[in-house]
Amino acid sequence: MSAVVFLASQTPPLQIIFYEDKNFQGRRYECDSDCSDFHAYLNRCNSIRVESGAWVVYERPNYMGYQYVLNRGEYPDYQRWMGLNDRLSSCKMVHFVSPQYKIKFYDKPEFAGQAYEASEDCPSVLEQFRLREVHSCKVVEGFWVFYEHPNFRGRQYFLEKGDYRKPANWGAVCATVQSFRRLTE
Repeated sequence: MSAVVFLASQTPPLQIIFYEDKNFQGRRYECDSDCSDFHAYLNRCNSIRVESGAWVVYERPNYMGYQYVLNRGEYPDYQRWMGLNDRLSSCKMVHFVSPQYKIKFYDKPEFAGQAYEASEDCPSVLEQFRLREVHSCKVVEGFWVFYEHPNFRGRQYFLEKGDYRKPANWGAVCATVQSFRRLTE
């Protein structure tokens, strides 16, 4: 086994560790890059330790199913990351590039209808924009997380720079977006 030494100007690699049991017990799987299917290594996932960086973890292989966005920290059981169950199968690391944040969203699919714009977190889309649903959006700068309920609760959807013509493009089955926030380092 070799040791990795980092100079003061270097940062350690991004790392996330998945554990089969609660409180960081049982078999574990360490990951330092995107992984399309780690389910072969673990039967379930009941706790996670994010050593560095930000990650999006997915319920199913190939970055499908429920999404959970995790920042550096400890998650001793799946309720701590708002998980619905102990099933996770894939993950992606978030590569922060720009400190800028800007998102445009629309009340109709295909960027039609009324357009709205934001560069800050929004705990209630209904209160701030008088809008119940988001049908399309363009992420101009930064990374964003949509939430199904106000105050950053419910199902999560990770969005990176690009065009999302309909809710299915960000992994949703419906247009319900009641809060959103910037994903920061």
